[in-house]
Amino acid sequence: MNTFLSYLVIAALFALVLLPALVGFARELRIDRELREAARRGAAAPPEKAGTAQPVTVTRRPYIRSWARI
Repeated sequence: MNTFLSYLVIAALFALVLLPALVGFARELRIDRELREAARRGAAAPPEKAGTAQPVTVTRRPYIRSWARI
């Protein structure tokens, strides 16, 4: 019984350590999918007139609330 509980505790700790990384990875995938869709929609849009302003391109930054300030 002690062996089973030890394995259960290790599995729970492993899950607690991995959970934030998996949530962040899922969030990044969702953002990438939205950016690809927006770029696809922008490419399919009719061309702008010569006198109108061009869209602003934005470089992607890391997550603002990240503990790793890059």
